[in-house]
Amino acid sequence: MKTVDLPHGHTASRNRLRRRFSPLLVALALCAASLPTWAMNPPPAKAAETAEPAAAPVPTPPPAAATPDALPLAAQLQALQKAQAQLQTAAPSREQQDAGAGSPIKAALQRAFSLLGTPYRYGGSSPEAGFDCSGLVGYVFRTIGIDLPRVSRAMAREGTRIISRDALAEGDLVFFGRRGRIDHVGIYIGNGQFLHAPRSGRDVTVSSLTSGYWAQKYVEARRLMAGE
Repeated sequence: MKTVDLPHGHTASRNRLRRRFSPLLVALALCAASLPTWAMNPPPAKAAETAEPAAAPVPTPPPAAATPDALPLAAQLQALQKAQAQLQTAAPSREQQDAGAGSPIKAALQRAFSLLGTPYRYGGSSPEAGFDCSGLVGYVFRTIGIDLPRVSRAMAREGTRIISRDALAEGDLVFFGRRGRIDHVGIYIGNGQFLHAPRSGRDVTVSSLTSGYWAQKYVEARRLMAGE
């Protein structure tokens, strides 16, 4: 506590002031002694906690640019799915196979179904070498003892001509061409479908005779023998 300086000669006044404030100073000292330690020495202020910074978002790479193969690949997948659906529709059931075990035409159809997926080869006439359209038909019918000419135009002169498409039966030969000139042949399998070796780059497959490309190219049909 700061002492009050009084002018010289006022010693008595200083003593009276000292006696007056001494009890106050003692009381203050006692109060200070009774205070808890933490009050006299407060802990240092706790540093403000900082939130952990959020992790920086990982940048998402831009989508890869479409490659030139994207569309052809999609088209190939669609073609594969279509072929699988055709096989499920066209392939004869076990009961149908058993029922036609004694029929030459049924036996020919079974042999034809076993060749699905064989690659097209121009001039080919065997499963090992591949097939072109007439090579496939000739091979299938040789398995039941029927020899046919090598080319489709000559095959179109065999058997009995079928005028109406509605009269087609399993095992009939179906012919296709442009301007009446025959250049392709397949085997009718029923349900408006036929089995054939389409062209270079394709495999033996099943196609529709009622719609699409082959329906427009259809010329006529021939029946070699009646089915049993």
